[in-house]
Amino acid sequence: MEELLRKYAKLALHTGVNLQEGQGLLVQAPIEAIEFVRIVVKQAYEIGAKNVHVEWKDDELTYLKMKHAPMEVLETFPQWRKDAMVSMVKEGYAVLNIYGENPDLLQGIDGKRMAAVTKASSTALKEYRDYMMNDRARWSIVGYPTTEWAQKIYPDLDAEEAKENLWQEIFRIARADQDDPIEAWEKHNQLLRNAREYLNEKNYAKLHFQAAGTDLTIELPEGHIWHGGAAKATDGVTFNPNMPTEEVFSMPHKYGVNGHVTSTKPLSFQGQLIENFTLTFKDGKVVDYTCKKGEEALKQLLEADKDGASRLGEVALVPHESPVSQAGIIFFNTLFDENASCHIALGKAYPTNIQGGSDMNEKEMDQNGVNDSIVHEDFMIGSADIDIDGITKDGKKEAIFRNGTWAISF
Repeated sequence: MEELLRKYAKLALHTGVNLQEGQGLLVQAPIEAIEFVRIVVKQAYEIGAKNVHVEWKDDELTYLKMKHAPMEVLETFPQWRKDAMVSMVKEGYAVLNIYGENPDLLQGIDGKRMAAVTKASSTALKEYRDYMMNDRARWSIVGYPTTEWAQKIYPDLDAEEAKENLWQEIFRIARADQDDPIEAWEKHNQLLRNAREYLNEKNYAKLHFQAAGTDLTIELPEGHIWHGGAAKATDGVTFNPNMPTEEVFSMPHKYGVNGHVTSTKPLSFQGQLIENFTLTFKDGKVVDYTCKKGEEALKQLLEADKDGASRLGEVALVPHESPVSQAGIIFFNTLFDENASCHIALGKAYPTNIQGGSDMNEKEMDQNGVNDSIVHEDFMIGSADIDIDGITKDGKKEAIFRNGTWAISF
């Protein structure tokens, strides 16, 4: 296990954030991950990091604050914390998020309290998030099997067995169990590069998704760009934002989404699970929805801001045979579940998914169909049965996915 943890840490630092000598590193992690964090910090300094700053997260403290803090506290994001986070990315810090939240943490918390926290943090950290979404900062998210998360996935096992099982899945899916994980990721990134280059060359005008409960047409804006796998930051250094990642993704036109779509996996949003929901879109906006579990949380998400949260900011293609999907597990964790399934995201689009997007002002973004919002929440719509067609500018349909997997060669 010790050797696997060291390989996993090395992968996160070299292939994930691609930490450079003399660079700072911000690590965000649950307190349960302290031993792994120590391995990460040691390796970061061995690479030559000038400073490693760790921000700890504790689910119990989060719950207590959400349950008992005055509303005016929840409605305000601390200025000192905002200043610290923005100053670090401005100074060129890389950001590594070690992620393993309890999917059920905030079940039962008043929706108004949840909405207040979401609005306050999203608004305050807009500049910080812009650094991430425009690739001005190098960042990566990796999984860590906290006890509550592991036992959510394996409810019949005791805590240690559940964590051990989840560790093995994380190592396998992240390719950390291979002889040379970094080389394995180089090969994987090449496959994703081939897929995105194929789609960029095709330059489809629309995508049409069909499956049980789904008949959705997504218009793609003029000048859209497909990304996937490794990204290149504005400093010219490549990095992998998500580990795992099995997707190629672009942006929908904010006014060009029509039809209905049904979720295929639970969505964990702010410590609440949203399950078995269907959204109906007209001219890009959600105009109706049904939900079997977590309807109040879904309502909070859709109403997070005036307009952007009810429109799409991302469309991503993931084959059903991805390593995450083949685990045969619902992870109750967006980092993993989104890489088992085609997905779309409510909220803000990545400006890098359109030519010149990082330099557009709000008016230009709107004119070009680029959605803006204080949220960005992926939810899963793929399955072994989903079919996807690309529609050319002259109306011709071409198969992209059949029965949940690529129908093209690249």
